[in-house]
Amino acid sequence: MGTFIDFVFFFYIFIGLYMLSLFLFIYYSNRKKIYEYPKGIYEKVSIVMPCYNEAEHIGKAIEALLSLNYPKDMIEIIVVDDKSTDNSAEVVREYVRKYGNVKLIVNKRNSGKAAEPTNIGIKAAKYDYIAVTDADSEPEKDALSKMIGFLQKDKKVAAVTCGVMSKKPVTFMQRLQTIEYTVIAFNRRLLDLVDAVYVTPGPFALYKKKVLLEVGLFDTNNMTQDIEIVWRLLSYGYKARMCLAARVYSETPKKFRQWWRQRIRWNIGGTQTLMKYKNMIFRRGMLGNFIVPFFSLSLFLGLFGLGIFLYIFSRRALISYLSTKYSFAASSTIIRLQDLTFAPGILNFFGGALFILGIGFTLLGLWLVNERHAKIKGNVFNILFYIIVYLAVYPFIMVNALTKLISGKYSW
Repeated sequence: MGTFIDFVFFFYIFIGLYMLSLFLFIYYSNRKKIYEYPKGIYEKVSIVMPCYNEAEHIGKAIEALLSLNYPKDMIEIIVVDDKSTDNSAEVVREYVRKYGNVKLIVNKRNSGKAAEPTNIGIKAAKYDYIAVTDADSEPEKDALSKMIGFLQKDKKVAAVTCGVMSKKPVTFMQRLQTIEYTVIAFNRRLLDLVDAVYVTPGPFALYKKKVLLEVGLFDTNNMTQDIEIVWRLLSYGYKARMCLAARVYSETPKKFRQWWRQRIRWNIGGTQTLMKYKNMIFRRGMLGNFIVPFFSLSLFLGLFGLGIFLYIFSRRALISYLSTKYSFAASSTIIRLQDLTFAPGILNFFGGALFILGIGFTLLGLWLVNERHAKIKGNVFNILFYIIVYLAVYPFIMVNALTKLISGKYSW
């Protein structure tokens, strides 16, 4: 049994090293292209903003859209309120009265998810290009102008995402998410370089309206409609791209409990998407040949590692307990000096190598993205805590998410 567990552990480390090496190889081969994007021309864009109880943030979100360095007469902003219980609609109405290109639609019911109000906004949009943004997010002024070219230069590109960054981190949880968001943006750009972008996050993404209508708009049953829509686009033969030069700043959970609930939703939605497209594996180009396997490994590798850890820990704890119990009963030595060994094994070596490379990759991402809130200097503790503790919590989130998904007891 020990040999089998060693083999499983070695396989786990091998997969981790393989994926990390793949990302490093993609980066090294394309390091001069990280911030490249095709120059586009101005075309009319409808910006759809689903909203639910965002009175605190939606004003600044609308102002950020009005401040885009894009011709004002070529933008319409459509806010779709999902029957908020606060004064979100009243806040938006002030902007509607003041600006002719801001519109408000109030949904007849609270749908409980972002997909339905987003679809309502898309159907009401006048223009051929659709930007979707969250009511608590603020894109940089040049974000739209940098992203539009992707949709114009390639007929097969139907969606474009940008770098999603943490907005004004204050709490310790938010500072950890700042590191995470920066590394994710770097990873997503690397995936873009091999045509493997699998999500266009809600904070700010750009689409072709006719293609969204063709594939059936956003899935109202999925908890992460921004993942599902990309997989559906890819299954139809379209592509999604990522512009690292464009950024949007989004609110992040301030407390652990808020963060936990958000990540539960992300994991449930990701699993829903995986189950929906599981038959695509090794079919339909990059979706089946890379994205589905890669996403599966990313989603469940931590869960697999947690199982190994719990097995080894419980096994050693049981052996230690029985050894101690019988040693006391037999009045024999509990532990002998020759039983202690500090010789590094092959598994320890590869495990250490994976850990060190993981730190190096994180630092590389932080340095290259150069996110203004993710300063490396003086932030060593946060980075180490992120790698050692923060990421180690994810398998437990996955267990909780699967439990809720199977029981059907989950909500937005």
